[in-house]
Amino acid sequence: MTRITRTMTFMLAGAALPLLAGCGAQDIASPGSGGNITINYPTPTPTPTPTPTPSGPGLVTPATGCPTIADAQGLTDAGTITGPTGEWRVCNLPTQIKASITLPKIAGLLYQMPGRVDVGCDRGPSESAVPASCTIAPVTLSIEPGVVVYGGTGVSWLAVNRGNKINAVGTATAPIIFTSRDNVLGLNSDSSSGQWGGVVLLGRAPTTDCTNAATPGSADCYRQTEGAADPAFFGGATTTDNSGVMQYVQIRYSGYVLGANSELQSLTLGGVGSATTLEHIQSFNSSDDAVEAFGGNVNMKYFIAVGAEDDNLDTDTGVKANMQFVIAVQRESVGDSIIEADSDNAFDGDLPRQNTKIANATFLARSTAIGNGAAILIRGGADYTIVNSVLASPNFACIKLSRAQTASTTVNPAIDEAGAPVFQSFQMQCPSSGAFAGGGTPAVTAEQVQAIFEAGTNNSTNFAPSFTNLFVNGAKETEVPVYDVTKLGSFFTPTSYIGAVKDANDTWYAGWTCNSTTAGFDNVSDANRACTSLPVS
Repeated sequence: MTRITRTMTFMLAGAALPLLAGCGAQDIASPGSGGNITINYPTPTPTPTPTPTPSGPGLVTPATGCPTIADAQGLTDAGTITGPTGEWRVCNLPTQIKASITLPKIAGLLYQMPGRVDVGCDRGPSESAVPASCTIAPVTLSIEPGVVVYGGTGVSWLAVNRGNKINAVGTATAPIIFTSRDNVLGLNSDSSSGQWGGVVLLGRAPTTDCTNAATPGSADCYRQTEGAADPAFFGGATTTDNSGVMQYVQIRYSGYVLGANSELQSLTLGGVGSATTLEHIQSFNSSDDAVEAFGGNVNMKYFIAVGAEDDNLDTDTGVKANMQFVIAVQRESVGDSIIEADSDNAFDGDLPRQNTKIANATFLARSTAIGNGAAILIRGGADYTIVNSVLASPNFACIKLSRAQTASTTVNPAIDEAGAPVFQSFQMQCPSSGAFAGGGTPAVTAEQVQAIFEAGTNNSTNFAPSFTNLFVNGAKETEVPVYDVTKLGSFFTPTSYIGAVKDANDTWYAGWTCNSTTAGFDNVSDANRACTSLPVS
């Protein structure tokens, strides 16, 4: 794989718009295992027939106006929008937020991103190296529980620039929702996707595959966020960098296709540092990945991915990541790998080398269209650990390792090599055609992958899940001995069970999520809890 640096300018309605793409380490969206890629571009949404003004009890009525915010630019009143849940006041965000502001929760009011919205300006790799072009003090965008922010166009996206923060803290009963205009209008189904960009956090933690001529992982190494026509840089040398907080957040219908192999995921983490808090986040129907981390030192707990049309957890360019309590559920007709880690390219020897650790995950690989050839693809010399987890992959091999360096059992600190991937208390349901696959140059064989998997304890390839409610542990999951996650680091919470959800009394996933035909997260039948609807408030 070669690195391609591009500046892409797309014209829409006669104006140049900034673009952003997501996925592999080569400045195009992650294309799976390579080769010819067919992208089904979303059919342009026709102008909807005017919806009659709804009436009846419990429907939303519009707020009288937009609130005053601390940024002198203010919010722009864009009139009202009507959907099945009622009529809402629409307040446009400024294209660049230049002062710390709070978006309050107001009944009958939605916030719209009319295009790319920048939180502050790029403050460089450190406070001692702020570019002269950035004349704005550090900015924090705060969002109150229950707020809905939607992308007004396909190329709408939120960019939290280096040195700035997001403070999006919802609650278990009032999550923050990022979604699309069509979702507001009630035009979506449980298979809709790719209707706006996504949420992008840009930090100062190390990355590799530098856009500039710099030492990988150094303070001078930065990357341009893929596909962005205007600067959207990330990278630095601050492993503990803080891009803010996201808790109890839904990101729906994201990943607009900007061009061939060029699209966003729900959540893009570029050089995000370990002080950033990422907990209780749901991605629903991203047309690309659910989350992709480019470099950085990422800590994430309680993450749910439903219906991603590419990968669920995509990690690249030297990221050091810890993740615990993860549910990933594919739709049957779409979706590539549950996990895609790094890329086989000319830069896969760059340091730092990726090292991702996952505990207590439940992965349901239902897709019949996995282009990577396996539910889990680890390549590019990445180090990886999966413990206390369950994978159901009835259609494709469970694990594929690519490139001999990825399968190396030699620990070598000089090249940041931790040895072969580690699997402990990992129960897998794999197809009879084979649980393992290899590839790359130099190649890894399926037999080598099997030996690495079998070197762990309490692992299986013929597990028969006994889940209830799709992902809640049953008797068979309860029987599996657990691995001591404290051996992986202080981030991980010790548990007495494998998988993401212990039993029926463990309901960390309920209340703040949205429900669909792909996955329901509680027994609430209220239409307000459907991913195709907005809460009436």
